[in-house]
Amino acid sequence: MHPGKKMMEVHCYSCHHPTASEENRLAPPMIAIKMRYTNSSTTKKEFIDDMQNWIKNPVESNVKMYGAVKRFGIMGNLPYPESVIEQIADYMFDNDIEQPEWFEEHYNQNKGGMRLN
Repeated sequence: MHPGKKMMEVHCYSCHHPTASEENRLAPPMIAIKMRYTNSSTTKKEFIDDMQNWIKNPVESNVKMYGAVKRFGIMGNLPYPESVIEQIADYMFDNDIEQPEWFEEHYNQNKGGMRLN
């Protein structure tokens, strides 16, 4: 198993858990983060750098997920070492991320289309 998967479950799922209901979420699911931060030309290095930048410096000028910030507020400062963030981002980039049951419908309603990975 990729070490980033376990790190994501331990460090991220308290707020970004894929089984949390849409109404009771504390933050967007990890699949939404992956989808927002990647496209067909995004490199793994770019993705990891973007994750490092946001997690180390979660300020309004770094926001990419405007709807999530409007709903949940800006994420607090998290003291994770760069190596942990890198492992989580490495795992996210290369693997399918579990999505909540409601996510596809929510995404289609709000974005007009679904793009998974």
